[in-house]
Amino acid sequence: MSGILDFLKGLGPARLAAMGAMAALLIGLFSFIIVRATAPQMVPLFTDLTLEDAAAIVSQVESQGVSYELGVNGRSVLVPQENVHRLRMTLAEAGLPSGGGVGYEIFDKTDTLGATSFVQNLNRTRALEGELSRTIRSIGRIASARVHLVIPEKQLFQRDREPPTASIAIKVQGSLSNGQIRAIQHLVATAVEGLEPSYVSIVDERGTLLASGTGDKEGLAGGSSLDERRSTMETRLRQQVEEILNNVVGTGRARVRVAAEINYNRKTETQELFDPDGQVLRSSQSKEENASSTNGEDTVSVGNQLPNADAAGSSAGSKDASNTSEEILNYEISKSTVTEIYEAGGLERLSVAVLVDGTYTTNEDGTQTYQPRSREELEQIATLVRTAVGFSKHRGDTVEVVNMRFVEAPLSDFADGEGGLFDFTRADIMKFAELGVLFVITVLLLIFAVSPLMKRILAKDEEAKAAIEGSGVQMLPDGTLVAESPAQVEGIVGEMEAVPTEIPTAEWIEDAKMQAALHQSSIQQISEMIEDSPSEAVNIVRGWLNEAA
Repeated sequence: MSGILDFLKGLGPARLAAMGAMAALLIGLFSFIIVRATAPQMVPLFTDLTLEDAAAIVSQVESQGVSYELGVNGRSVLVPQENVHRLRMTLAEAGLPSGGGVGYEIFDKTDTLGATSFVQNLNRTRALEGELSRTIRSIGRIASARVHLVIPEKQLFQRDREPPTASIAIKVQGSLSNGQIRAIQHLVATAVEGLEPSYVSIVDERGTLLASGTGDKEGLAGGSSLDERRSTMETRLRQQVEEILNNVVGTGRARVRVAAEINYNRKTETQELFDPDGQVLRSSQSKEENASSTNGEDTVSVGNQLPNADAAGSSAGSKDASNTSEEILNYEISKSTVTEIYEAGGLERLSVAVLVDGTYTTNEDGTQTYQPRSREELEQIATLVRTAVGFSKHRGDTVEVVNMRFVEAPLSDFADGEGGLFDFTRADIMKFAELGVLFVITVLLLIFAVSPLMKRILAKDEEAKAAIEGSGVQMLPDGTLVAESPAQVEGIVGEMEAVPTEIPTAEWIEDAKMQAALHQSSIQQISEMIEDSPSEAVNIVRGWLNEAA
C-alpha cells in the first residue's frame, strides 16, 4: 500500500484528476453498454390505436405489473418481448382493443329497464355499426373503417317504404380490387335487413369514390363488372399455365400473359320455326246431298191411282236426280318458338404469350453456360398451354411460345438444413447492430482516448528525469526540485507541465548543505576508526550478524 500511495503522490493532483475523469467516463460507458445489452427487447403490443384504446390498454398493462413504452404519439404500446403473447390473450379476454367503436357489448353496460324505445333503437344501430367496422377491419389491406347506417323506421299503413342505405369510410394500405369492393358491399348488405348491395357507398381515405351506392343495379352487370370478369379470367388462366410450366422449366423461369377479348353487347333473339313435314289432322267435316225431281201431266185418273202407276206413267213425264258430297279437313302445322338471350361477357378470342428461359449447365469453375431449348420441347410446351387454356381454333385463339434468355440467371439451390442457424428475425438483427455500434465506439475510445492518455501519464516520470539530468537540478526523494536559482526550477517545471506549489528558498538550501556536511564528516570519522582498529570493527559487524540471525 505504501508503494501505491507513493506512486499516486508522485503523479501529482493534475494527473490524478485526469485519470479519475477518464475512469468515470469509462465506467459510465461500460455501464451504459451493460444496461443496453441486458435491457429487455421492447416489441409492439398493438399499433395504430385510438386514444381510448391506448388508455385502456395502458391501464391493463400497469395492473399486470409489466413495463411499457408509448410510441407514435401514443398510438402504439411497446412491451417486453417475453410478455407479448400473454398480454394479448389477457387483453383479448377484456375485449381490447375495441377499435374505437362500440359493439354489442353496449347492452352489457347499460340499464335497459328505464331506457326508451328510441334509446334502444339508437344503441342497436351503434352496436351494428361497430360490429360491421370490426368485421371490415379484419379484411386484408384495410387499416380502419367506419360504417354509418340509415335504417328507416317501420310505420303502419305505409305502402311505399324507403330502402335502407349505408356509407363506409375506409383507410386502405395499398389498393382494393373490384372484387374486394363488391365483397364489402355484400358483407354489409347481408348483415342489415332489407339493404341491397347497390345502396352501399364506399369512400377511401383519399376521398376516392369506390362505390356510388345510388341503387343502380345496372352497374352490377355493367362495364366495371365485365372488366373484373375479364381480369379474373386472365388471372385464372395465367396461374394455370404458370403452375404447369413451373414444374417443367423451373420456378420463375417462365413468364405468361393472357389477353381475353370479351363481348360487351347484350342481345335477345326470338325465332319461330314451322315444320311442314309435321302435319297433324286436327278436325274433319264431311257433307253429302242427294236430290231427284220428275216433270209429268198434273191430272187425276184411275190409272194414277192404281199400284205401280208411276212405272206405268213414267214414260209420260221427265225425271231429274243429283248427288253432292263435300269433305273439309283441318291440319295443324308444328311450330317452335326459341328465345335466346346473349348476355354480355362472352369470350370472343383468347391470346396467350409464353416466354420461357433456356437451360443452364454449371462448369467446373462454377460459371453457368446458357443453352437454348429445342424446337420439339417448345412445341410440347405449346401443346400443354393450348390444353390448359381451352384453345379453340374456330374462335381464332392464338398461343405463342418463345424461348429467350432471361437477364437474371437461376440461383443455386441451398443445401437442406443450411442456414437454419442464421435464421434471425428483424428484431435480432437490430439488436446485433446496436451492440456492434457500441462495441466499435468502445474500441475507438480505448484506442484514441485512453491509450494516449495513459502513455502520456506514465511517460511523465521518464521525461522529468531526463530533463533534470540535463539541467543540473537535483530532485530530492520527496520529489522536491533543488537548484541554485528559481529560474532553473521554473524552466524545468515548464518542461514537466507541473508547477510546484513552493520553490525552495536560499536559506533552506544553506541548511541542507550544512546537514550534508555534517553527514559527510561523520562518515569520515567512522572510516578513520575502522582503519585504526579493523579487528574491533570486524567483531562489531559479527555481533550485528549474530543478533540478526
